[in-house]
Amino acid sequence: TTVAGRAPRGAVRAWRADAAQHPSPNAGPVEASFAGALGVRLGGTLSYGGRVEHRPVLNGAAGRAVRAGSGDIDRAVRLSRRVGWLALGVCAGARLLARRAAAKNPGVTKGRTS
Repeated sequence: TTVAGRAPRGAVRAWRADAAQHPSPNAGPVEASFAGALGVRLGGTLSYGGRVEHRPVLNGAAGRAVRAGSGDIDRAVRLSRRVGWLALGVCAGARLLARRAAAKNPGVTKGRTS
């Protein structure tokens, strides 16, 4: 998110400050960094399927409220797509590097030495 977003400092700041406050150790870093990258606040009192939850506010000090019709959702979707493409590129690049390394060292295959 820090590489794909337009506000890398905001993403890193929110991630470091707020990720651990989220109830999910997996979703916390992602949601916090997205909030920082987009310059919005996420969390607070939420309703999921009629059930109300009170969660910590992510990027609360620097973010603004998400506004209907402001393009915030579209920006979040574009950021999510960029993050996905970047992750795909990193994985493909790592795979190519691994193949090159294996070709240079034929004695090592599938993590084993012969």
